[in-house]
Amino acid sequence: MTLSRRGVLTAGGAVGALAVTGTGPATAAPGHGGGRPGVRTGFARLAADGYRLLAGHKVGVVTNPTGIAADVRHIVDVMHPDDRVGLTAVFGPEHGFRGTAQAGGSQGRYDDPATGLPVYDTYLRSGQALADVFTASGVDTVVFDIQDAGARFYTYIWTLYDCMEAAALAGKRFVVLDRPNPVTGRAALGPVLDPAFATFVGRREIAQAHGMTVAELALLFNAEFLADRPVELEVVKMAGWRRSDFFDATGLPWVPPSPNMPTPETALVYPGTCLFEGTNLSEGRGTTRPFELLGAEGIDHRWAAAANALDLPGVAFREAYFAPTFSKFQGRTVGGVQLHVHDRESFDPVRTGIALLVTAKRTWSGFAWRADNWIDKLTGNTRVRTMIDAGAGTDEVVGAWAADLAAFRAVRREYLLYR
Repeated sequence: MTLSRRGVLTAGGAVGALAVTGTGPATAAPGHGGGRPGVRTGFARLAADGYRLLAGHKVGVVTNPTGIAADVRHIVDVMHPDDRVGLTAVFGPEHGFRGTAQAGGSQGRYDDPATGLPVYDTYLRSGQALADVFTASGVDTVVFDIQDAGARFYTYIWTLYDCMEAAALAGKRFVVLDRPNPVTGRAALGPVLDPAFATFVGRREIAQAHGMTVAELALLFNAEFLADRPVELEVVKMAGWRRSDFFDATGLPWVPPSPNMPTPETALVYPGTCLFEGTNLSEGRGTTRPFELLGAEGIDHRWAAAANALDLPGVAFREAYFAPTFSKFQGRTVGGVQLHVHDRESFDPVRTGIALLVTAKRTWSGFAWRADNWIDKLTGNTRVRTMIDAGAGTDEVVGAWAADLAAFRAVRREYLLYR
């Protein structure tokens, strides 16, 4: 891993300064005690401050259905009629601004019927091509407000990265409005991406479960990966969020950030069970419990028994049968497991995902990796696949990334804004 520290981040003003600027290590904000009110998002603080951070700017917003205010109105619908904000464009990521597209889809270029604003498509655009979109829009400030799920392969953080890089190329200012990591920000877990395996499900060298908020990631990206040409970056912190908070502690409404992320419980298991996208098993797409249900034709009770025998902390596995309505095994009944997390404090989603891969391969003769070795893109290396194929157990596979993870954790620590 080739991470480096550059610069010093400064937080100006009095207690609870609205924006944090800079390209270097962060200074953690004071913690919040018990009995605190609900979390106030970056947008809530921006609005309460009268949008002063955006005054006099032509603003474009990168967002999706999760970009909501406390009253669940979309922030675009809130800002558009407000004379204090010069909102002139919207930029839609994967699934689109209003969320009409399935996985791997977007909405294209159109005018938003509700506001009349032009909506530009960012999906699968990066570098100069995306910079040209920002230039064509006529904005001078790009605002990012999207709820993340906490996993490296959840593509919105790479939309963030691509938009930051493109904004720098186009000479645009960039503002990130922070939202909670729904599965806490306590720790980084899992393998760190090898740059040789960079794709849209992992552009740069971060851990599989990064344990950061989008604002913290933006600070890290700008200083560590975009240091040769950093963007003019400001982030608006949340108030009231603690690193130990799961989403249900925030008091915020949950809006599915993508069609197959229906609940915070989905996000809890996703950093591990999304690895099954790299296999011939269903990862539960096409059911009401995506990423909690896993299975394939020919699997029976032996998989759940083998997984339970490992006595993994915080989780139990139920023998389950289901028929996906789309995606793998559409309309066919398959057997497998359902994850039941009973102690989320001790639950390790990445270790659990590896354990399920190991036991699936050992108990089902039909187990296979996807022919394109997509598992290598998801894990960020070949080691997980090759070690499991060689018969390695869960502890051996997890131990193989220990040094890389320790190095990432050390760098990550410099950009954390909350305690």
